[in-house]
Amino acid sequence: MPRSIQEILDHADELAKRFEDYEPSPGDERPVEEYLLHRAALARARSEQQVIDAIVAARAAGTSWQKIGTILGTSAQAAQQRYGPVVEPA
Repeated sequence: MPRSIQEILDHADELAKRFEDYEPSPGDERPVEEYLLHRAALARARSEQQVIDAIVAARAAGTSWQKIGTILGTSAQAAQQRYGPVVEPA
């Protein structure tokens, strides 16, 4: 539903006030090292999902486990053991 310019400005003012009035509690803060670790874990999960998606597409196109293993830097057997149950459920 479209909103008027005034509604958008009012909402922006409301958000600005919430940011200005915000007072962090001790539990809101975390060490930089924990933040970086969290970001790294999320990046790894996204990368793993990209690999799975690519393997699904490759297998659908007829790519062998041997070729997939080579691309991943492992053996065909290791690739199939790791990703087979995920990309080719029984």
